[in-house]
Amino acid sequence: MMHKKGSITILGISAFYHDSAAVLLRDGEVVAAAQEERFTRVKNDESFPTKAIKYCLKEGNVSLDELDCVVYYEKPFVKFVRLLETYYAFAPKGLKSFLSAIPLWLKEKLFLKKFIKDKLNEIEPIDKKAIHLIFSNHHLSHAASAFYPSPFTSAAILTIDAVGEWATATISHGEKNKIKTLKELRFPHSVGLLYSAFTYYLGFKVNSGEYKLMGLAPYGDPTSDRVVTYREIIKKHIVHIKEDGSIWLNQAYFDYATGLKMVNEEKWKALFGFASKKPESQLEQKHCDLALAIQQVTEEIVLKMAVTAKSITGEKNICLAGGVALNCVANSKLFDKKIFDDVWIQPASGDAGGALGAAYAAYYLYFQKQRVIKDKEDSMQGSYLGPEHGNDEIKRTFDSLQASYTYIPEFNDVSQQVANLLAEGKIIGWFQGRMEWGPRALGNRSIIADARDKNMQKKLNLQIKYREGFRPFAPIVLAEEKRDYFKIKKDSPYMLFVSEIVDKRKKMLPKDYHQLSVKEKLYFIRSDIPAVTHLDYSARLQTVHKKTNPRFWQLLQSFKAKTGYSLLVNTSFNRRGEPIVCTPEDAYRCFMKTELDYLVIGNFVFDKKKQKNYNENKLGKDILILD
Repeated sequence: MMHKKGSITILGISAFYHDSAAVLLRDGEVVAAAQEERFTRVKNDESFPTKAIKYCLKEGNVSLDELDCVVYYEKPFVKFVRLLETYYAFAPKGLKSFLSAIPLWLKEKLFLKKFIKDKLNEIEPIDKKAIHLIFSNHHLSHAASAFYPSPFTSAAILTIDAVGEWATATISHGEKNKIKTLKELRFPHSVGLLYSAFTYYLGFKVNSGEYKLMGLAPYGDPTSDRVVTYREIIKKHIVHIKEDGSIWLNQAYFDYATGLKMVNEEKWKALFGFASKKPESQLEQKHCDLALAIQQVTEEIVLKMAVTAKSITGEKNICLAGGVALNCVANSKLFDKKIFDDVWIQPASGDAGGALGAAYAAYYLYFQKQRVIKDKEDSMQGSYLGPEHGNDEIKRTFDSLQASYTYIPEFNDVSQQVANLLAEGKIIGWFQGRMEWGPRALGNRSIIADARDKNMQKKLNLQIKYREGFRPFAPIVLAEEKRDYFKIKKDSPYMLFVSEIVDKRKKMLPKDYHQLSVKEKLYFIRSDIPAVTHLDYSARLQTVHKKTNPRFWQLLQSFKAKTGYSLLVNTSFNRRGEPIVCTPEDAYRCFMKTELDYLVIGNFVFDKKKQKNYNENKLGKDILILD
């Protein structure tokens, strides 16, 4: 895409905390967006997004000096003031944390303007005085990422995360090209930090394990007194929830404000009757019940915030962003309650999405451009905004590696062959088109399999993903046939909603089901699509649309013609601890180091049994980080 004279081209950047990313926006349309981790192969990479920026510039055929603006997603000086004021308020507590944090701020973060310009100059020589660098506000960046690409002319906007500068949640009003913040919750009181504290206490990694906690919650027994007790303990001792959804966290139970850990472990142990779970220790029912309790508390808070957003904006629709907006169970409760007519959520709701929001905020608020909504659709292009690799490039790559493949000229023939393999129980690495933007694989960098196979969840978790056995898998289904399988009443193109499976597909649970062990519950067959049916008969589904992903839509059509079923298992194309694959080389490495049966890249089909000349050294260093 050529840079047009007279157009407005903006580079958005997020970095230095987690999930650094870059976005190129031209005349209000996203040209390219990618997270740095996909290129460096370091999961949740927080470093300056050098490689992501290079990709965006290349995709947009633009140099740094040609940009109208570079915008960073938050204001570091305001964040530094919050840091100082927090340490002062809690003094002398937190001296160790203060001494560890301050040197980095004094060396780099306080001088971020110079640091960013120096880093950009390393990418390509720039005129440092001429380059236009501005800073957005963290929660404004989230709000902008939610509202501006949404299909709504006006909407309430709710952003909820751990913390930005001071804000941890905001309610804003978006109208045409304007966003006005109406209400905010401030640090240290934070829904995101509350949920992350339980993520830590139940043995998962903060900032990357929250979705595991959400997946664990359905293993809790909703009929048990213990879940009720845990919920009451949380609301009595840890968090006070006000009627407007604002919260007050009892800092006596936390250590994140001034310490180096999330919680005061001894006080939590006294409250719940057990110590924090170690990552490698056995899952017990009490862990599952506590996960369910905090999920229910989180849902209560989100719903109260949404009611407040409705009352102060009067809007019919709402947009969400911030890390908590990735909690698809809470999202679905919000939609089902019909507080708003419709809900739209930014697919990259975490800090990576801040780069997108910062660019949008610059375009609409700084440059004051008019906003145009096309065809009443969102402008995320299916979230397929990353690098793409053509057949010629793929051929050159794998010829040089002496890999064995079959090239199939017509994609219709590719989809039919893959449908046949899936029906035979084969597990396939699927690599097509542009890489997804956001934390979810949406059918272009996916591992796919037959959802009807009762052993598929176990096989995928233990032999392909090398991860915890309790983790659920998501279905990917033709949008026009979603109601054949699920009770959902809206599309879910970004895998941000859950839905109960329709009754006709369910299999009854035994009467003593809730007395079974976690492991016994896991492998009970609950429907005719068992690989994607979670313990509570729910599924985190993705709907596939012909307009945004014609290749996967065609594959599902071929699979339906073969089996009568128009859905598959879809999980991200990576191993545990790795980012989703970005390049054909990444895909081939993952293919050869797991028990995937086939790899399909573009029109090329790779059979594992025929790969005789695999040489890992030709692919560069392999990174495997077990978390």
